[in-house]
Amino acid sequence: MSKLIYVCSPYRGDVQTNTRKARNYSRSIVDEGDIPIAPHLLFPQFMDDDVPSERRRAIEMNLEIMRHCDEVRVFGGPITDGMREEIDSAISQGIPVRVGDFK
Repeated sequence: MSKLIYVCSPYRGDVQTNTRKARNYSRSIVDEGDIPIAPHLLFPQFMDDDVPSERRRAIEMNLEIMRHCDEVRVFGGPITDGMREEIDSAISQGIPVRVGDFK
């Protein structure tokens, strides 16, 4: 049975490059036979990451989605503040956190 894998990777900064990388990370999870969950590819479509209240709400929604995942896979670096919050939340909830071995 496929696992739900939460994709934890940078978004801010070089958004174009980070978005492309997140798509590639997600594809690698599909190729493994699992299901990627990458809300940082979805929410910026209709929320503004540069508006603090919208960014906070997006992070809260990310964390809610993550609660339903089987694993958090961390890709890229450096670890951003948003990624750190996701990783810490996963650890506190007992969700396995693994460093992605993207090829």
